[in-house]
Amino acid sequence: MSNWIEVGTVNDIPKLGARVVKSMRGDIAVFRTADDEIFAIVDSCPHSGGPLSQGIVHGKAVACPLHNWNIDLETGDVLDPDHGCARVIPVSSKDGIVRIYVEAEATGTHG
Repeated sequence: MSNWIEVGTVNDIPKLGARVVKSMRGDIAVFRTADDEIFAIVDSCPHSGGPLSQGIVHGKAVACPLHNWNIDLETGDVLDPDHGCARVIPVSSKDGIVRIYVEAEATGTHG
């Protein structure tokens, strides 16, 4: 079974905006730049957990809506002068269909 899941089309994501995808491991923000590039990162600012999906996209970065930290959408790195990193999620956009890679969920019991 593939861990790539279809989350919609490029046009489902607003330009310079985001769409939130729910997963068992937390929300994932899928972003679209002005040039129709697609990126995905965990929807939580490393500073204080703000919803990055509600931030302003500029270039290949997003500004957190709580304290204006800027996160690079390609690497997840927080841009200077602040420091930190958000987890990047692999994303694919082919023929207008957007897919993200989600880690397999643990099954069974451990003991």
